[in-house]
Amino acid sequence: MEKKPEEVVLDAIAIQKIVPHRYPFLLVDKIIELVPMKRIVGIKNVTQNEPFFLGHFPGHPIMPGVLIIEAMAQTGGVMLLNTQENPGDKLVYFTGIEHAKFRKPVRPGDQLRIEMQMIKFRAPICKMAGQTLVDGQLVCEAELSAALVDRE
Repeated sequence: MEKKPEEVVLDAIAIQKIVPHRYPFLLVDKIIELVPMKRIVGIKNVTQNEPFFLGHFPGHPIMPGVLIIEAMAQTGGVMLLNTQENPGDKLVYFTGIEHAKFRKPVRPGDQLRIEMQMIKFRAPICKMAGQTLVDGQLVCEAELSAALVDRE
């Protein structure tokens, strides 16, 4: 039986077993596609209740671009940590951003589709390319670098 792309591969509980992030900084709700060390697709539902909307901007809520990039980094981190035997013993340190572009604002009610692809992995460093879409339209793109490190 072929799996539909919208099926959940990892739900919020499974994600929390892989990455250390928690509310209000966990920015991935579910993973719907995962090809280990090659490709991952995550979903983030953006609601009016997000704490950052209180100040960004009152009366005109827009998700900060840096948090869209962080959602991309966390989704990529799930791909990287999911291959580790004991993901709780590791952390993914975000080490760089290149070619970041913000194409459209993200507002309450939007659903982010975060697509990340591994470009290069030479332990402990990796580079990923990603794009974030809302309703099929590109809202953000970037190349992200990270280091896989032991948790102290």
